[in-house]
Amino acid sequence: MEIKNDTDLESLSGSSSEPTLSYDRARDESVPVPSGPERLASHASSPSRSHFSRGSFQSWSRGAEGLELGSCSIEQMSFPELKERHAAATATVNSLRERLKQRRQQLLDTDVVANYTRTQGRTAVNFSSTDLVCCRTLQGHTGKVYSLDWTSERNRIVSASQDGRLIVWNALTSQKTHAIKLPCAWVMTCAFAPNGHSISCGGLDSACSIFNLNSQVDRDGNIPVSRVLMGHKGYVSSCQYVPDRESHLVTSSGDQTCVLWDVTTGQRISIFGGEFPSGHTSDVLSYNVSSKNNFPSPSVSVSSSNSNMFVSGSCDATARLWDARIASRAIRTYNGHQGDVNTVKFFPDGQRFGSGSDDGKCRLFDMRTGHLLQVYAQQHNNNEPDFPFVTSIAFSISGRLLFAGYSNGDCYVWDTLLAEVVVNLGKLQSSHEGRISCLGLSDDGSALCTGSWDKNLKIWAFGGLRKVI
Repeated sequence: MEIKNDTDLESLSGSSSEPTLSYDRARDESVPVPSGPERLASHASSPSRSHFSRGSFQSWSRGAEGLELGSCSIEQMSFPELKERHAAATATVNSLRERLKQRRQQLLDTDVVANYTRTQGRTAVNFSSTDLVCCRTLQGHTGKVYSLDWTSERNRIVSASQDGRLIVWNALTSQKTHAIKLPCAWVMTCAFAPNGHSISCGGLDSACSIFNLNSQVDRDGNIPVSRVLMGHKGYVSSCQYVPDRESHLVTSSGDQTCVLWDVTTGQRISIFGGEFPSGHTSDVLSYNVSSKNNFPSPSVSVSSSNSNMFVSGSCDATARLWDARIASRAIRTYNGHQGDVNTVKFFPDGQRFGSGSDDGKCRLFDMRTGHLLQVYAQQHNNNEPDFPFVTSIAFSISGRLLFAGYSNGDCYVWDTLLAEVVVNLGKLQSSHEGRISCLGLSDDGSALCTGSWDKNLKIWAFGGLRKVI
């Protein structure tokens, strides 16, 4: 082996010429011959540690005349120069990031709050005493109400309670049509199927049970379980049917995952999160409250405009967007909350969603850009020992109003454009006497139902503001 432009390492590192290496097969027959193409890379520093050199052999090959070795170039630089070049590269990267951020901001045309305010003006929504009134109180549960859901035909409601029962109510007459005693009393969530004939529920038994309301009752007068969806390794605290797919159901769990099920076969279609690095790192949260006095509960909301998309909220203080066709990773992660994300809900246009958290705030995010559009923070006393947090949210049909329930019994109606409170249902004479644990709007937007730890549900009807709803 010989080195052309032969120098020692000190002179090599300071030389302005480009040294090359070549292999003389005639002089050294003992050098082993590589069996195929290879790439070798190396680096070295001078004994004084003042210079740095690096180089690489591009290829080895066995030719007709023997072993052939391509030449390589060696680059030398001082360590101060190396640090200087690294700092310059870092500055370039940071500059490009800032330019990209500014460009995104310039192209951001999806700010529904700003755009709508410009076209509609900054006229606040005003409520009179007859615009939103409690027209019915549904009494029948003997324990705290944890979850509720409306049917698509808007005349029935199902509720789940700590008393271990599901009750189906006629929202027009306040009468109970079904009272189902559950195998596991610790129920945390319930949902109506799109056809209104089936109900699903889940809880601390880590399973999701399906009931067919048309089934024959047993000798005890109870509707039997038609199917049990097993697979979660933690409690099931949220479930929702996919709007345009009658047999598909999404559940979320304390095992940090969401699962898409085929209700007909009882099989899991896809698992979201868990071992995947883009998944949640803590319990995924929902309708119920996460506090020292209640169960932490995962949340999930399926888009009505695009049934392939759903969003989840978690104890890791994030919300994540998922595509049912790509289970391996979350499409986007939304940060900003300073506490557990207890509830998530899609905006009516399906391009945005709202979230509510233990930090007492609701946030409105744009799905496509990841931008935070608005923050809804209630006034509170900083000396208050138990800071009220958000337990459940819902949007009006137009999206102009945001309904938010709180742990202290408040139920704020927010103007989504101005981030101002229109009315607090919790301060009305007919309000609940305990925590608002769940709420939901009927499909036609004509009524709001709230559930509470006072064991009751209340239906609130809209009057003159139907054009806003």
